[in-house]
Amino acid sequence: MLINVGIDVGKESLDLCVLLDKTIGKLKSKKFKNKKEGYISAVEWLTKTIDYAPGTMLITLEATGVYHEGIAYYLYSQGFRMFISNPGKAKKFALSLGLVHKTDKSDAAMLAKYGSIQPDDMSLWVPEDDDVRAIKTLIRRLNALEKDKLRESNRLEASLISDAAKRVIQSTRYLISVLGNEIMDIQNEIDQLISSNQEMNKNRELLLSVPGIGAVMARELVYLFSAKKFTSAKQVAAYVGLIPRLNESGVFKVRSSLSKSGPARTRSKIFLAAVCAGTHNPDIKAQKIRVIHAGKTKMQALGAVMRKLIQICFGVIKNQTRYQPQIVLI
Repeated sequence: MLINVGIDVGKESLDLCVLLDKTIGKLKSKKFKNKKEGYISAVEWLTKTIDYAPGTMLITLEATGVYHEGIAYYLYSQGFRMFISNPGKAKKFALSLGLVHKTDKSDAAMLAKYGSIQPDDMSLWVPEDDDVRAIKTLIRRLNALEKDKLRESNRLEASLISDAAKRVIQSTRYLISVLGNEIMDIQNEIDQLISSNQEMNKNRELLLSVPGIGAVMARELVYLFSAKKFTSAKQVAAYVGLIPRLNESGVFKVRSSLSKSGPARTRSKIFLAAVCAGTHNPDIKAQKIRVIHAGKTKMQALGAVMRKLIQICFGVIKNQTRYQPQIVLI
């Protein structure tokens, strides 16, 4: 029998709640700091107070940016079974319980109960290997640097239009240069990590065989397919938010749009890759033409080719074969 534990993760604190008896809802709670000493104290409290081995406890928590990662990695290293919930699904479960008040303690109790209703064959969380984890942190940093550079570029444009002081323009250009150099260094380090890993290096070569996929998109997708173990092309498209979302009720109907769930960064880069693939990739170009002839708008067609492109990329990775176009352009 599993003992269910819920953890509500905050920036500075962790609220733990143990579901001692599912039938009567008996709970036991305690708060800890969200730092290494707090992790150690939490494990001591769980093993001593509950008197169960780590492997018999299921820890359920929500993905909360980066704040849940420290406790998740630590508890996994101590032998606990880990389930990291999608925040949206956990919220719907909370609504189904009819909870009136929302506190850290009640959220932890809700997560413990949410873990208790999961099927036996649910996907337990397993941390990435060292290379994938390193690439994840580097991509996170790369994303921040690219946003900073874009902001500075916009400021430079505004400064030139408004005839700002020369010192302002000089400072902005200097920061753009520094950020550009740092972006290149981070990209090179990611590429070196991929090159040193046989599986990821092979996957990058396969992805680059797809017209429309360049070095930037290949870098992103190598990480994505290494970090997430997808079982189907539809699953990949759903994760990246590229499946159509219907909005209709009775006679009320609205044009379908992309779900846009999942990582916006990956989706934005697939958008750019799909624009290129619409010209140079025969299968993607044919898909675009077919969708437009079916009466769809250009943006709907672009959404369709984005989905087709990510599915092609999944196919070359799954089959470990280079891209072979199904249609030959004349």
